[in-house]
Amino acid sequence: MPYILQTNHLTKTIDGKELVNNVNLHVKKGEIYGFLGPNGAGKTTVMKMITNLWKPTGGTVELFGETLTPQSYEVLKRMGSMIEFPTFYDHMTGYDNLKLHCEYMGYYHHGSIENALDLLGLSAAANKPVRNYSLGMKERLGLARAILCKPELLILDEPTNGLDPAGMKQIRDLLKTLCSEYGITIMISSHILSEMESIADTVGVIHHGRMMKEISMKEIEQMSLAYVELSVTNTKKAAYVLSEKLHLTNFKITGDGQIRIYETCVSTQEIAKALAENDVPVAALGKKAETLEDYFLKMTAEVKSDVETD
Repeated sequence: MPYILQTNHLTKTIDGKELVNNVNLHVKKGEIYGFLGPNGAGKTTVMKMITNLWKPTGGTVELFGETLTPQSYEVLKRMGSMIEFPTFYDHMTGYDNLKLHCEYMGYYHHGSIENALDLLGLSAAANKPVRNYSLGMKERLGLARAILCKPELLILDEPTNGLDPAGMKQIRDLLKTLCSEYGITIMISSHILSEMESIADTVGVIHHGRMMKEISMKEIEQMSLAYVELSVTNTKKAAYVLSEKLHLTNFKITGDGQIRIYETCVSTQEIAKALAENDVPVAALGKKAETLEDYFLKMTAEVKSDVETD
């Protein structure tokens, strides 16, 4: 089986409004797949269809080599998920909520609840009513529930919402461990590009309900361009110096006083010297490489340009 999860021309329309159209995505076994897009791009809609919460208007979902149907109970048991904000019985404790989930799933393994609570840093709050949990604690309890039954595939929709930076790092480290040590395949959605860059093996970019690109992070790294980033107060004068004094042609003014120089034939020292000799104050100068954010912004800008042209 080449993919543990794939969708084929997946489409969803509600009240005449097209939420997603013709989405084809492919998740390999044993990887972390980052589902990337701005808020409203269609990420949650696709994940709701993958987890059988919504039925597609068109297209199909394949899980573990089987086409998903309303009767795919056994297939769905092999998957854990957290879509949007997790809900619980607030009057019950965190422990009892997880125990109820185990009974619902028919999963009875001694110590599994304690282990899940410990992994998410909730052991001390296990016997407190969920109504007393903070937003971040409820988010982590939702993750504990998602991983509780040791799923083969984990579907997580914006799982770091409501978490502080330390909590976000804890979740990123946990997901890496679940994938590398437990062999769990993970599909995680986010609009935070730096978060995806730090954990994903492959990213799928969705924009305006349409799948734009699936690409491995290794491919992005290999095609990433090294450049010199220059910050100045007078970009027009700096551009004149780069062009007329240093004879550079491959540079771009990106806004906010920044210029990217893509030519490797000139050093940062030479650039700084030429600018100083021509009375161009430099706020910052250094070598950089294009990131996932650069790749994403370039791609979405191309789509916007195509839409405006049509």
